[in-house]
Amino acid sequence: MHKRWSGRFSQAMDPQAAAFGASIPFDHALARYDIEASLAYSEALQQAGLLTRTEAQKIVRGLRGIARQIEAGRFRFRVELEDIHTHIEQALIAKIGPVGGKLHTGRSRNDQVATDLRLFCLDHLKQLQQGLRQLQKTLVKKAEQWSGVIIPGYTHLQRAQPVLLAHHLLAYVEMLARDEERLTQAETRTSVLPLGAGALAGNPFPIDRRALARKLGFKAVASNSLDAVSDRDFAVEIAAAATLLMVHLSRLSEELILWSSQEFGFIHLPESFCTGSSMMPQKINPDLPELIRGKTGRAVGTLMALLVMLKGLPLAYNKDLQEDKDPLFDLFATVTSSVTVLSSLLAQTEINRDAMSQAMQDETMLATDLADQLVRQKVPFRQAHEITAKIIRAAEQKGIPFTQLKKNDLARIDKRVTPALLKELTPTRSVANRKTTGGTASANVKRELARHKKRLRGRRSS
Repeated sequence: MHKRWSGRFSQAMDPQAAAFGASIPFDHALARYDIEASLAYSEALQQAGLLTRTEAQKIVRGLRGIARQIEAGRFRFRVELEDIHTHIEQALIAKIGPVGGKLHTGRSRNDQVATDLRLFCLDHLKQLQQGLRQLQKTLVKKAEQWSGVIIPGYTHLQRAQPVLLAHHLLAYVEMLARDEERLTQAETRTSVLPLGAGALAGNPFPIDRRALARKLGFKAVASNSLDAVSDRDFAVEIAAAATLLMVHLSRLSEELILWSSQEFGFIHLPESFCTGSSMMPQKINPDLPELIRGKTGRAVGTLMALLVMLKGLPLAYNKDLQEDKDPLFDLFATVTSSVTVLSSLLAQTEINRDAMSQAMQDETMLATDLADQLVRQKVPFRQAHEITAKIIRAAEQKGIPFTQLKKNDLARIDKRVTPALLKELTPTRSVANRKTTGGTASANVKRELARHKKRLRGRRSS
């Protein structure tokens, strides 16, 4: 049995049970945050008169020595010590003697792990947000580079209306900007200090929790000790925001996959981000976008795992909460790497202007523009819609673009539609006519490019 509870237990823990319950295989990732929180807590204990200055200095030296051991890969992790908190505490006692046992005064592993996890999340949120801003910058740069290119806009994956390629790319920037905002909001609610809540009822010693919060960089202090040790809402919020971000990355990846196919041929992905086939010599496969699309399922799984873990928990701490870390750690690794690799891939992606131009020869995308022209002649839109549909069908029956229908053919459908009117229909004019806020007109897109560039030059909102 372990000395921590040898006074109560008469039997050693079954090795299978110890291995099953141990979290050290994954919570060793919290080591630096556990030491960081312990250093701050030792200072709080000294200020509360529970440690002498000499004792506090001894603890600080011991903790820093353990940190160096861990960083150098010379620290031995043992399943029987269960978690990272116990490893560090026992190593400290072994290093500096019984005074090391004073560090746990008024502190529980319950408020300890909640603090460590929040510190981990705050640190990794910053890394993720930096990568997310770089991805947005890459998209904005590409949108600016290809600002004059017109491509088919799609609905139901069918050609619909002409849009600027820049407008299309900026749609993803809008999504990612919302993701950044959600992550910033989650960061605010993560930055709440649980340390000092004890096991569940609070700390019986005069620990200055606000000073602790300032020392550790938290913006607020948890107001209820029961909630402080059992709250994982912040983890769910992060998972929800990160999962939606992955969904957006998956949508963008899907378009890169489609656009790089021979059927579209709109873009050339960099070969250094693709793979070949073990059998077919000609293949260049878009594996990385496909992987991002696939890894989205892992993010969704993490969100579901956290929600199910929490749904039936009574207050306060329960061992179920040990299951928050492994999926959350994986989520950060998955999302951050996906954001980073997609940004690098996009930076080296090139467009096939000829293929895009060829796709724009499909004049049916100007059908709505014809209906709009009739509306300008005071024709009710529903009538204009029907007239245009008949013209498209007549052209299909003749096997020609509708803009090449003769005057007599047009007159049989509606005399207000003339060859001269059809000649006014071009992709450039179609795009230029979408001037309302949010439309694809060049002036709008230029304003949006300027707005995003300014936003991304500034400091992140948090």
